[in-house]
Amino acid sequence: MRENPAETRTDLHTRREEIRAWCADHIPRDWRQAQTGVAEEEFVRFQKAWFAELHAAGYAVPHWPREWGGGMSVAEQIVLYQELAAHDAPRLVLAFVGIHHAASTLLVAGTDEQRRRHLPAILDGEIWVQGFSEPEAGSDLAALRTTARREGDEFVVNGQKLWASGGMHADWCLLLARTDPDAPKRKGISYFLLDMTSPGIDVRPIRNAVGDSHFCEIFLSDVRVPAANLVGAENAGWQVAQATLGAERGMTMLELAERLGNAGFRWLVQGSPVGDPVVADRLAQFEIELAGLRGMCRKIVEGHDSGATGPADASIVKLYYSELLQRMTDFGAEIGGLAGHTDLAKPMSSGWESGSWVLDFIGSWEWTIPGGSSEIQRTIIGERGLGLPREPSAV
Repeated sequence: MRENPAETRTDLHTRREEIRAWCADHIPRDWRQAQTGVAEEEFVRFQKAWFAELHAAGYAVPHWPREWGGGMSVAEQIVLYQELAAHDAPRLVLAFVGIHHAASTLLVAGTDEQRRRHLPAILDGEIWVQGFSEPEAGSDLAALRTTARREGDEFVVNGQKLWASGGMHADWCLLLARTDPDAPKRKGISYFLLDMTSPGIDVRPIRNAVGDSHFCEIFLSDVRVPAANLVGAENAGWQVAQATLGAERGMTMLELAERLGNAGFRWLVQGSPVGDPVVADRLAQFEIELAGLRGMCRKIVEGHDSGATGPADASIVKLYYSELLQRMTDFGAEIGGLAGHTDLAKPMSSGWESGSWVLDFIGSWEWTIPGGSSEIQRTIIGERGLGLPREPSAV
C-alpha cells in the first residue's frame, strides 16, 4: 500500500472526519461494562458482531490489498487507528490472527486457490489460531517436534501445540510441523493450513495468572491434512513463517502503538495525582517514548512497502513495545492506589492497557515471551542488525 504523493493534508483531514463520525455513531458506549465478566459465548458473539460492523464500513482490514477489501494508504491507516483508539473501540481479539498472520501468509506464500478459499471466509468471520509453540519449542521455535508424515496426497500429523490463543474458538490453524526429521532443524519444517474440525484434534484451554482462559493446548493424533493445504514448498515452512510474520509485525505494532499511546496513555494521565512533579516527569518520559514507538512503527511499515526494511527492524519494534507496555502498566499499578490493586476484572474485548492496571501489568509479561522472547529479539538485533558474531549452533 504505497503512499499516494497526491494525498494532501486536506484529504487526510476529510478522511479523519469521516472515521471520527463513524466511530461516534457505531462504537458501543457501554461495551466495557457489558463485556466484563461475560460468558465465552457472549464474548464470541460480540467479537463477531463488532468485526462485521468494521467490515461493513471498510475498516476491518485496511492493510489488505484493495482487491481483497483493503487498500488504505499507510497515512490513512494511521488516522484510522488513531481514531479507533481515541474513541476506545473494542479490540479485534478473535479476528487478530486471521486478519494479520493468516492473511499475510496467504498473500505472500499461498496459492490462488488458498487465497480464494480463505480470504473471503476471514471477512465473513472465519477464526484462526496460530499453532507454532510447543512444550519444548517456545522461544526456540525451530526445536518443534510435531511431525507430519506424507501418505499420498495427505500428511498425517502427530504432536502437541501450546499457548494457542483462542484455540477453542478457531475454525482454522496455521500449523508448523516437521516433515523431514533428518534435516537441520530449520530446514525440515513445513507450513500447513489445518481445519480445526478434522478428526484427531483435542483443544484444552489453560487458565492463566489473571483468570483468563484464552491460552490453549492443541493435541494432534493422526490428523490428516490434505497436501493442498501445504503453504509454500515442503520443508520450507521456516522461511514462510519468517517472511510472513516479519512482514506483518510492523502493521500490527502500528495499531497496538496507537492504542497504547492514545487511550492507554490518557487513562494513565487521568489516574495520576495532580501536581506531583515526579509523576509529571514520568508521564513526560512516557510521552517521548510513545512518540518514538509510533515513529518506528510507521518507518517499518513504509519501509516494507518500499522494500527498505532492515533485517532486525521487526525485532526492534516488538522488543520496544513489549518493554514500554510493561513499564507503563507497572507505573499505572504504582499510582493506582488501593482501588487499582483491588480491581480484578477487565473487559474481555479490551487491549493490554484496559486501565485495570494490576491485571494489565501481569498480562503485559505475555508480550516479552511469545513471538520470540525479549532475549531472542536482542540476539536477532545483535546478529542481524548490528552484525555481531553469531551464537554458536549445534546444527
